[in-house]
Amino acid sequence: MPYVTNRAIHDADAHIMETPEMLADFADPRFRAQIGSHDFAHLMGGEGAEALFDELRATQADPDFRARDEAEIMSRKNWHATGSFLKDDRAMALDMLGFKSQLMFNTFWNAYLLDLEMGDDVELAYGAAQAHNRAMLDFCAVDKRLLAACYVPLMDFERSAAFTAEVIKAGAKAILVPSACPANHSPSHTGLFPIWRQAEEAGLPIVMHVGGGGQLLDPTYFENGLPAVKDFHGGAENFRSVDYMAIPRPTAQTLATLIIDGIFEAHPALKFGIVELGSVWLPGLMQQLDAAHEAFARHEDRLRKLSLRPSEYVQRQIRITPYPTENTAWVIDQVGEDVCLFSSDFPHVEGGRAPIKRFDASLVNSSEIVQQKFYHDNFVDLMGAGLG
Repeated sequence: MPYVTNRAIHDADAHIMETPEMLADFADPRFRAQIGSHDFAHLMGGEGAEALFDELRATQADPDFRARDEAEIMSRKNWHATGSFLKDDRAMALDMLGFKSQLMFNTFWNAYLLDLEMGDDVELAYGAAQAHNRAMLDFCAVDKRLLAACYVPLMDFERSAAFTAEVIKAGAKAILVPSACPANHSPSHTGLFPIWRQAEEAGLPIVMHVGGGGQLLDPTYFENGLPAVKDFHGGAENFRSVDYMAIPRPTAQTLATLIIDGIFEAHPALKFGIVELGSVWLPGLMQQLDAAHEAFARHEDRLRKLSLRPSEYVQRQIRITPYPTENTAWVIDQVGEDVCLFSSDFPHVEGGRAPIKRFDASLVNSSEIVQQKFYHDNFVDLMGAGLG
C-alpha cells in the first residue's frame, strides 16, 4: 500500500542523492577534471567513498533488501532509500510514496555551485551549473511526475539571461537561484531583469532552497568550550539547533530586497518557492516589511511606486514549505491560506518517517479548504506551467 492513499498530494521538496562521479559525468570535457577534483568523499563520512558506494549499489541489488522496498519506503533514508540515486528505481519509489509529483532538488551541490558563483572563474561556475542541470534533467526524465529544479547562477548578467533561456528550453520545471546575495551586485539589479521576465513568460517559478545561502553563522558561535554537537547524520557540520536559527536569514533579506526594489511589482504572475527553509519567520518578515514601508515611504521613491503593501506581495507570490516540527496551522493563520506547501524532504533524514502525520496533527482544526490548499492547490499555483 502506498504511503499516501485516497488523497491527492504534491510534494514540494524531494531530492536525488548524488554519487561521487555524477556531476563530472554530465560536465563538458573541458570542465570534467576540475569538477571531478571536487572531493565528495565527505558525503559518505570520510575517505573510501567509491568503496562505500560500491557497497550501496550491492545493497540496492540484493533481492532480500528490495523485497522490503514498499514496507520501508519512508524508513530508509539517504542512499539506502529506494530511488535515491538509481534513477530507474525512482518511478517505482514514487508509486510507493503515492505523491502526484515531486519537485526535485540536489542534496549537496548547492553549496558547491554557490562557492563557484562567489569565485572568479566564471566559465567553471556556469559549466558546473550546466552539469548539475543535465544531471537533474536526466534523473527526472524517467517519470513526468519528477519535476527538475535547474540552477541559474546570478554572477554574470548576459550569461545568466542566456542560461535561463537554455534551461527553460531544456525542460526545467523550476529555476533554482541562490538565496545568498551575489558577490558583486544586488539580487534586484537591473541586469538580472531578463531572468525574472523569462521565468514569468514561461510560467515557471523561481525557487530558493536550503544550502544556497552561503555561510549562515560566524563559526565563533560554536566555540563555547563544549564538545562539538552532532547533527542528524552523526557529523558536526550540517544541521543543528544553532544553525537552524540562522537558516532563513539570507533568504529573508533577498526576498525583502526583491520586493522593495519592485521585482514583485514588475512581475505580478511570477511565483517564488521557498523550500526547506522553514516558515515561522515569514509572518515576522511580512510585519517588518510593512513597518519599513510605513517608515521610509515618504523618503524612498521605490516604496511609493509599489501598488501593494509589501506583505501583500508575499501573499500573492511567495509559496513556502514549513518544517514538520513547526506549528503549520499558526503560520497559515498569520500569512494566509494560499502560502504554505506540503513537503516530504524524501529521502532525507530531516524529513522524518511520517511527515503527513505531523502536518495532519498541526492542521487537525483547520478547514478542509486550508488542508486542500496546503497539500495540493498551492503547489499547483506555484508550479504553473511546470506541471503541464
